[in-house]
Amino acid sequence: MEPQDGQAGPLTDVGALARALAGHAPPVLLDVRWRLGGPPGIEAYRAGHLPRAVFVDLDADLAAEPGPAGRHPLPPAGRFQAAMRRAGVSNGSTVVVYDEADATVAARAWWLLRYFGHRDCQVLDGGFRAWVAAGGQLATGEGAAPGGGDFTARAGQMPVLDADAAAGLARQGHLLDARTRERYRGEKEPIDPVAGHIPGAVSAPTTANVSADGRFLPAAGLRARFATLGAAGAGMVGAYCGSGVTAAHEVLALELAGIRASLYVGSWSNWVADPARPVATGPERG
Repeated sequence: MEPQDGQAGPLTDVGALARALAGHAPPVLLDVRWRLGGPPGIEAYRAGHLPRAVFVDLDADLAAEPGPAGRHPLPPAGRFQAAMRRAGVSNGSTVVVYDEADATVAARAWWLLRYFGHRDCQVLDGGFRAWVAAGGQLATGEGAAPGGGDFTARAGQMPVLDADAAAGLARQGHLLDARTRERYRGEKEPIDPVAGHIPGAVSAPTTANVSADGRFLPAAGLRARFATLGAAGAGMVGAYCGSGVTAAHEVLALELAGIRASLYVGSWSNWVADPARPVATGPERG
């Protein structure tokens, strides 16, 4: 999928970011580091972050409260708008988002910005680790709190799936399960109360979208990967994971491969909230 309206593609690298930060109109830089089970990302941010970066919290700013809709439901437009304005994001801002390395969390922020209508946003390929490996400077402490952004959130600018649509796509299109293969097969479920996958979904762990250093594979490599999964031809494509975070990484990888995909935001944590929904186990379509 080619960038539109003269915007850059969805990825940037350390060199390009360093030049942009030194330019006359530096981007708004968001640090979204987060780990399942902790410690809180703010601790890593205080210990060292990219200069000018503002910390944005996944649970508080990039999701609503957990419940039947899932562990990381869509945040209300007003909450997301307020969080972005506090971070200094305006409608005309260029925004760059980074996490620790592999973009599994940064992609969620990228996707939300796109969903709420902000087109000029990028993910730092390789994240914080790539910046450090390149000898980039770090800042410590609480960091910037710029505020003053005027971003206006307009929901619905990226395609989404609910449970019924995800079930239909698994039957009639291509629904990719971004979790580990063990969770897909139902052999291991460390988080949600039921193990398995949506019947008809294809196992497509996000770990295969990146190299060992956390950087995305080249576009040709991603296209080849998704072709082997049956998702590179005609037809609708969607992605889900445990709670709609790593599935955003799948959507980003698909976009890099030139494939438009929908996100099932509630994902498995929403699917299993209704005991009437079917659950598959084993290597079906995996």
